[in-house]
Amino acid sequence: MRSQLQNLLAGQSLFLVGGGKMGMALLDGWLGAGLTPSRFFVQEPTPSEALKNSGVTLNPDAQDLAEKAPAITILAIKPQFIETVLPQLGLPKGSLVVSLMAGVPLATLGHMLGENLACIRTMPNTPAAIGKGMTGLFADAKTTPQQRDAAEALLQAVGQTVWLDTEAEIDAVTAISGSGPAYVFHMAEAMAAAGEQLGLPAAMARQLAEQTLIGAAAMLEQTDTSSAQLRQNVTSPGGTTQAALDVLMAENGLTPLLQRATKAAATRAVELAEIGIGPKKN
Repeated sequence: MRSQLQNLLAGQSLFLVGGGKMGMALLDGWLGAGLTPSRFFVQEPTPSEALKNSGVTLNPDAQDLAEKAPAITILAIKPQFIETVLPQLGLPKGSLVVSLMAGVPLATLGHMLGENLACIRTMPNTPAAIGKGMTGLFADAKTTPQQRDAAEALLQAVGQTVWLDTEAEIDAVTAISGSGPAYVFHMAEAMAAAGEQLGLPAAMARQLAEQTLIGAAAMLEQTDTSSAQLRQNVTSPGGTTQAALDVLMAENGLTPLLQRATKAAATRAVELAEIGIGPKKN
């Protein structure tokens, strides 16, 4: 994977717009995958110490960008900032834009950046920082096969990827994998709190909860067995696990709760699509 990434990006520079949590997660992953800091320009008005010390070129001026002409620009800013940030970028004609912004459709990117740019919408997640990311991608019609390959290699350097058939599927990806790590972290919090309620010391309850999730995730990764089968394998009829699952799998249990939660996330992604183009609605 490293050699493929190096070959696809040979001699090219990259422009990362936004050095917040997601931008830094991806940058850390790319640097860890062997891309050199000298390849990167990063625009971030309030850079962290880690970003300042990363070796990338911070906040390049127009001349820097014109001389290097980055082949790929990665947009890792909050959707609410597109009106102030995107029109000022002045990207070179024919370059590829890879957007990480939830709820910002390709039509909006074309309107604000110019129709002569190829654009790919993506939705990665923060485990990309440790090479365990999950990213959905959708490309517009102007994107060449070589640009698709380059974008895929960038995201595969920090995890797994899937290509989507329609742009609308990005909202579902946002709700499941984009926001998903937060659900898992909250599950760890909830399990630890339940352990405390049962009388365990706080530190022990946290250790038990977190390592249980880590171990279960490793089993999912290291076996071809489905999650449903793994669940059945550890559930003895009439036992303690079954007693808990009777609650979690009840009609008002975990599945409908997650369906409501992810629907709320997908709905918010659709709402964000209305930001940044045309007159504001009342």
